[in-house]
Amino acid sequence: MGQLSLHAEQYDLAVEWTARAIGQDPKPEYLATLGAALRRQGRYQEALKAFDKAVQLKPDDDGLWTNLGDVLIELARPADAILTFQHVLELNPRHWDAANKRARLLYFQKRWAEALEQFNRCDELQPDHAPTLQIRAICHRQLRRFEDYLADSRRGYALDPTNAETCNNIGDALQSLGREQEALQWFDRSLSLSPDNVKVLNNKAFSLSQVRRFDEAVATYGRVKTIDPGNAVADWNLALLHMLTGNFKAGWAGREARWKATNLSAVYPKFPQAMWLGDGPIEGKTVLVHQDEGLGDTIQFARYVPMLAARGARVILVVDEALRPLLSGLEGVAQCLPITTGTLPPFDVHCPVSSLPLAFATRLDTIPAAASYLPPPSKDRAEAWEARLGPHDRLRVGLVWSGSLSHRNDHNRSIPLRAMSGILDAEGTFVSLQRDPRAADKAVLRERTDIVDLTGDLTDFGDTAALVSCLDLVISVDTSVAHLAAAMGCPTWILLPFMPDYRWLLDRDDSPWYPTVRLFRQDEGRDYARVLERVRDALRAQILAFRERRAQR
Repeated sequence: MGQLSLHAEQYDLAVEWTARAIGQDPKPEYLATLGAALRRQGRYQEALKAFDKAVQLKPDDDGLWTNLGDVLIELARPADAILTFQHVLELNPRHWDAANKRARLLYFQKRWAEALEQFNRCDELQPDHAPTLQIRAICHRQLRRFEDYLADSRRGYALDPTNAETCNNIGDALQSLGREQEALQWFDRSLSLSPDNVKVLNNKAFSLSQVRRFDEAVATYGRVKTIDPGNAVADWNLALLHMLTGNFKAGWAGREARWKATNLSAVYPKFPQAMWLGDGPIEGKTVLVHQDEGLGDTIQFARYVPMLAARGARVILVVDEALRPLLSGLEGVAQCLPITTGTLPPFDVHCPVSSLPLAFATRLDTIPAAASYLPPPSKDRAEAWEARLGPHDRLRVGLVWSGSLSHRNDHNRSIPLRAMSGILDAEGTFVSLQRDPRAADKAVLRERTDIVDLTGDLTDFGDTAALVSCLDLVISVDTSVAHLAAAMGCPTWILLPFMPDYRWLLDRDDSPWYPTVRLFRQDEGRDYARVLERVRDALRAQILAFRERRAQR
């Protein structure tokens, strides 16, 4: 009667009849029926007790354990549910439903590698299941395995060519691999299935900007704003386009859209005090300037701190601990604290570091571009590095070839150390400034004994600055060390992808931000080999000039 009532969706009766059966004989299957009825009523805690009792009576029944896991999901206890489905798989390794549910739970906890392992099992047990391929593809994306992301998305499309999300994922994978023209075809295919999908439109606009079809990109962002006026991603990307093309007035204002979406900016504290963006006098006030983006951004925009102090403000600067030794001596800084500081001293207003250019209404022709604006490194530190580098009888060249793997554009801006071998044959003293080299690059460093690698002793940016002060030139991809060297006034050559970060603008080999910077850009072929050929030729000229200067002494 309990089972009949359950199937008839008469859950009160199902509970009543099944409870009577359990009173006479508490069999596991009776408890399972009770648990199912209670679950349908939303009485999840009681259902959990019923299923828990059932598995105690019959611990080798994978179906009962599966029911227990399902209730744990309903109770928002994902960690316990993951363990429960793992037990199901130990009882029955071919239980597809348990593998799928465990994989999805791991996925939503952002445990990408573990989720991928379970989705692999799902694919083995039930090949060509489009939803599994789609979500496994996203795991590959999160693990930056873009070729696998593309392969799974293509398999998913073959099984279900009407799925707009899968078409978008193929485009996104191609975009991540730098294959923008191909990506555009798939975004258009996705939009033919779902015309007003703002995520796809944003992706398409981004790819259009990457192939420098700027007017079309702007129009596509405009379409996003028509559909979703509050879309912060469109505002942000449009602002970066304005910055890249020199329209600073629209660009700085548009970049404030980052506060509308958590994925666009680092965590910034919620202060009760007002945010100051240049509106109103600050003479006699204490201004808290807080880091809000990357280390390189913080170094670049720290130049505005002395300008704040010149307006009569007392400046408290809050930055990453690695930057504090470098920036604590910056002119105008009354107090420099690490981000990890618990209780901050009193202040009147606050301003994010990356909003300082907006606060000072910076235009292309008003960029404060002193040759060097960072405090000189400690004399003791610099002398210690000089001693370790030995005789200065060759041009000393610092090298940085890769940035953070987590950076969205890392695949375009970073290069393997082995690719730089052409410039390493020049007669200079090459010094690694590369922190945390990747495994393949470590192997090359072991082979290239002609590269001086002292990075194991670089504890913070103060140390790095002291080492840079001993060099004649720094050659770097677009990283925080490039900003550091340039802000110190060290001659700095920066290798840039075809579509660079907004701050480097377009089609120029100098930077209005840093007088000592020289930019080496990819052409439309997007090949760093050709960039490095130009660097090698320029480096040989520098080495020749260095020799001539030494000969004249």
